Amino acid sequence: MADETDVFDVIVIGAGPVGETVAARVVRGGLTAAVVEERLVGGECAYYACIPSKALLRPMELAAEVGRLPGVELRGPIDAAAVLARRDEAVSHLDDDGAVDWVEKLPATFIRGRGRLAGALRVEVTAPDGAVRPLRARHAVAVATGSDPAIPGVPGMLEARPWTNRDATAVRQVPKRLVVIGGGPVACEMSQALHSLGAHETTLLVRGDRLLTRTEPFAGELLAASFRKSGIDLRFGRSLSRVERPEPGGPVTVHTEDGSVVEADEILVGTGRRAAVGDLGLETAGLEPHGPLEVDASMRVTGVPGGWLYAVGDVNGLNLLTHMGKYQARVCGDVIAARAGGLPDDLPALRDIADGLGAPQVVFTDPQVGAAGLTEAQARARGFPVRTVEYDLGAVAGAYLQADGYTGRAKAVVDEDRRVLLGVTFAGPAVVDHLHAAAIAVTAEIPLDRLWHAVPAFPTVSEFWLHLLEEYGL
Repeated sequence: MADETDVFDVIVIGAGPVGETVAARVVRGGLTAAVVEERLVGGECAYYACIPSKALLRPMELAAEVGRLPGVELRGPIDAAAVLARRDEAVSHLDDDGAVDWVEKLPATFIRGRGRLAGALRVEVTAPDGAVRPLRARHAVAVATGSDPAIPGVPGMLEARPWTNRDATAVRQVPKRLVVIGGGPVACEMSQALHSLGAHETTLLVRGDRLLTRTEPFAGELLAASFRKSGIDLRFGRSLSRVERPEPGGPVTVHTEDGSVVEADEILVGTGRRAAVGDLGLETAGLEPHGPLEVDASMRVTGVPGGWLYAVGDVNGLNLLTHMGKYQARVCGDVIAARAGGLPDDLPALRDIADGLGAPQVVFTDPQVGAAGLTEAQARARGFPVRTVEYDLGAVAGAYLQADGYTGRAKAVVDEDRRVLLGVTFAGPAVVDHLHAAAIAVTAEIPLDRLWHAVPAFPTVSEFWLHLLEEYGL
């Protein structure tokens, strides 16, 4: 039995941005919280994903921008050493003291160690020295353990010790020859980033027939054209048959089912992620020991007697995006605080909205890809009465002023019955700054007749909003 100092209103397992946000919200709601983490506080995003990858991509983006304007010259190649040094600053040199301090100032109790469920409202924490500390929660336990890279079960792959996002974003020596497996955001972003930093022989092997399959097809087409123009060897329809690396640290050879062979200094796998629930003790809560964990709209795990267990972020599989995990965390933390206070379950604040409407997402490649809401295919699959309109971003005056040969496109998916936007996708240089406008329009379900009065400033690329509406007929 835990002593009284080990009893908290809420226990959060996982101190990435999602777990941190759950703790912040329950504390704001008047509850006590313990936060358990065995790795770095701040999570994958802060040290090995979102933050370092963007630190590596930004110089590439600026170099591309300079190259599109006459009269401005980039002198020499990108200084890889300087970029990596700034990356180190961005990730606090893998020191989480500041993040721990932030958690404790909530205030919440931070506990370093591996957290494991040990029955209803109970958690056991194994410290780095092996000591086990039992904890008990009065109201809820929230699991926010995130996800791990999924490694394809290709013969020889594990023995080749492939890079994942963690290795790519923490790179110390950029390989000259790099083979990348996958066609999603991680594979695309890191292919371009490392290619710009010195991986001059970069080969991207994609099993399907296009990049970024969860976005509108034109986005992947524009990105593929950019890859090829920059010298990245892009190959579609390539399934792996085996991987060979006879000597650790030596060259790696990738064989594909069509008989082709690629030799490189390193292999990077970007083929998806899986919920991190290994040895989490799910069976003590009556659950199968695998993920993702099924949750209701309040992030409460279904099928657990007493309703005390919540799962937030990647671990529930709803939206594997940091900002959506933090959104879920705000919902979850507020729900737990409200229920602890005896408030009814039918409060609007106890339900999520954005997950169902379609998450905003950005791929920080060149060109950038931004999307909010549903693609045309997703909308039609859900049975919406769909009409789509598209517009060439390069046709607006602001695009000409931003770059010579500006190439980009925007597409809107409209619910014809309600005349509201179901989704918007755009691809082009620096389009990320238009994303939040799209997210607002989709989430607020602003009628197109009303949206027409949101006048874009001239001469900016945002004028494409006006032209999309004109293409629709307004």
